[in-house]
Amino acid sequence: MKKTVRDIELEGKRVVMRCDFNVPMQDGVITDDTRIRAALPTIEYLKEHGAKIVIMSHMGRPKGEAKVEFTLAPVAKRLSELLGTYVKFAGCPVVVDDAVRQAASDLQNGEILLLENVRYRKEETDNDAAFAEDLASLGEVFVQEAFGTSHRAHASTAGIAAYIPAVSGFLIEKEVKYLSEAVNDPERPFVAIMGGAKVKDKIPAIENLLDKVDRLIIGGGMAYTFYKAMGYEIGTSLLDETSVDFAADLMKRAEEKGVDLVLPVDCVVAKEFDNDSESQICSRDEIPDDMMGMDIGPKSVELFKEKLADAKTIVWNGPMGVFEMPNFAKGTAAVAQALADSSAVTIIGGGDSAAAAQQLGFADKMTHISTGGGASLEFLEGKDLPGIAVIEDMEEPEAEPEEAAEETEAVETEAEEPETEEEEK
Repeated sequence: MKKTVRDIELEGKRVVMRCDFNVPMQDGVITDDTRIRAALPTIEYLKEHGAKIVIMSHMGRPKGEAKVEFTLAPVAKRLSELLGTYVKFAGCPVVVDDAVRQAASDLQNGEILLLENVRYRKEETDNDAAFAEDLASLGEVFVQEAFGTSHRAHASTAGIAAYIPAVSGFLIEKEVKYLSEAVNDPERPFVAIMGGAKVKDKIPAIENLLDKVDRLIIGGGMAYTFYKAMGYEIGTSLLDETSVDFAADLMKRAEEKGVDLVLPVDCVVAKEFDNDSESQICSRDEIPDDMMGMDIGPKSVELFKEKLADAKTIVWNGPMGVFEMPNFAKGTAAVAQALADSSAVTIIGGGDSAAAAQQLGFADKMTHISTGGGASLEFLEGKDLPGIAVIEDMEEPEAEPEEAAEETEAVETEAEEPETEEEEK
């Protein structure tokens, strides 16, 4: 178990906190502040407990240059509004200099300073030790709260922990809890729904989940590669040619392992990749040569709902169709509705699935929606995420002296050789 902000003394401490404030912007205005809101509970906890808070984040891909379109100034403004307290902004093009160090040093208990975009420095993505040390010099403890970038070994997500102790915030704690339990100790039946475009992007996650799930549902653009592996013609549908053999092998292995692998039985096809294109519903083995798959069909929706009905844990990563187009969003909406209505633990693996749940109005009905698409996918692959690995582990509690004495006495009085107790899982 990883240490959190609850496990350290905060009063009067300067805390450097890494958030994921890479929010969508249009004409200098934030269009979705979900990621900012996700960090509020930890920021408020630090503030209430007297910490001096230095926050850092990236925005977009400025590629090591100070580009005004990627400034975090609008984030400082929005964060001030959400917290109801003034957030100071260090608009320094090199992120850390003497003035920024002084501003951090001058912070009073409960005050907040937001640094400029850490990716203004190419040293950030290089995980440069000197830059990581500069960031660490601004505080006495590092709080990791950027799950969305925790799969990247960058200076502000991993390198900094070489210089000051690292703990997690509440968002990271929640992400790790739900994803870990789903992967390592799920309540069963455990169902994974994998969608999206290309099979190759999900191969490691599918490989890892195949040994853990009771049922694997495949939808979205991925399904057409499986159809090809089954010998069906798929018209002009998306095909991941490099993964056809994998799809065939996966279906075989699923059968051998007793995993129920479920594919759509019908689909919505269209002439063109356009919301207003001519479309029709057809069986998966009757896709016209001049049409492409855009969504799962109504029979598939009913099949998927049936396969989800008894689930106790559900992980969903990837939409069922081109959900950005209203005419081809019905399959994704139906799956989201099924999860919203379910009594199972429902975990949405970030990215397009999270966006779909938000857009369709089901976000508040899910147990957990991950804030990191790439990070959650790598977690499902069974990888160690660099930004999580650097967080200090909780110390194992030592046995009570009385218990130790009782165990010794038991050994002395037992006639038979005592059995070794299993480690507590």
